[in-house]
Amino acid sequence: MEPAYESWKTPNNYRAYPGGKELPDQLKVWRVQNSGKTYGSVVSFSYGFEDSPDAEVLIPCFNSGKESGAVGVGRHGNYLQWGFSASPANMTEAGKCFFLNCICYIHKFDGFAPLVHVSSSQRMNAVRLALLLDRITDPRFQTNTFPANLRRQFSGNPEGLAKYYQDRIELIYRDKVYLADEDLPLLGLKSNRTLETLQRLIGLLDQPTQQEAARKLLRRYTSESFETAKEWRDWFDQNSQRIFFTDVGGYKFMVAPASYPIRPGSLLRE
Repeated sequence: MEPAYESWKTPNNYRAYPGGKELPDQLKVWRVQNSGKTYGSVVSFSYGFEDSPDAEVLIPCFNSGKESGAVGVGRHGNYLQWGFSASPANMTEAGKCFFLNCICYIHKFDGFAPLVHVSSSQRMNAVRLALLLDRITDPRFQTNTFPANLRRQFSGNPEGLAKYYQDRIELIYRDKVYLADEDLPLLGLKSNRTLETLQRLIGLLDQPTQQEAARKLLRRYTSESFETAKEWRDWFDQNSQRIFFTDVGGYKFMVAPASYPIRPGSLLRE
């Protein structure tokens, strides 16, 4: 059944998030449930929702609290997030059909528990939260989000801090606060989340002048602790077809099990 589309005014809260100012005045939407104060919804931030091969967004949800594209219905492993609160009696016909489709779809993942458990937050959050630098004055927010030198440098200039992180988006990682990796560029590497970077770091283990820097970065971006370059190469060669990088899982390269149903396009080799 095809849903009936409507045009709704773009919520003001969307404008406060990165990219929100470029959105059109009207958005194309369709109803899953009949409107009413008692029939709300719960959405998840889209940032990092799909950064691992065991999770996917099924549909975003029109909302009044988060960003455009926030997740209304999504999957993580064998868990289905159904963000709408109305009972089937208060769903539209298209909503009922979609709900049944979701139940059938999640059954395909029976027994496949999530690969990644949340231990950090996605790098775009650094940009998003930077825009709040002068609006949230709680000291815990400040000290747990940005390093002291950046807080001093960009005090009174949240857009400047957001640009700092946006310009370094491929180098961001989180170690208590959001950092931009300063070690990778010294090795000629521009991103911390590509297969080429991982392969290059392993290759540098054979270079006496750079092997210590490579080991430091492999400890930062993997959970492996091999002693020799050969062990690292063997690990890479055996798993390169199933390697992925996750921000949410701790800014690490990980390996998906061979039998796991992988979301298309989520592995670095694809």
